[in-house]
Amino acid sequence: MAGGWTRDGAVQDQIEDTVKDAVLRARALTPQGESAEECDDCGEPIPKKRREALPGVRTCIACQSVRDKTVTHSTINRRGSKDSQLR
Repeated sequence: MAGGWTRDGAVQDQIEDTVKDAVLRARALTPQGESAEECDDCGEPIPKKRREALPGVRTCIACQSVRDKTVTHSTINRRGSKDSQLR
């Protein structure tokens, strides 16, 4: 059911596109290849268990935690309200 001036299925299309973008971004950010033995950021050794659990890892847990806090999200606003679109 579409609301207002949108076509039927438009809302579902937006939801599916948002989920698809999130999955593609997560896949792109997943490390691949051989893991580093030392952290790229601080130079501390990366524990063997971490390297085995996550192939391609390049940072220690502490540095990865800092990186994860500074994640920026897409600036595409697919859910803009009608009011913001009419301005």
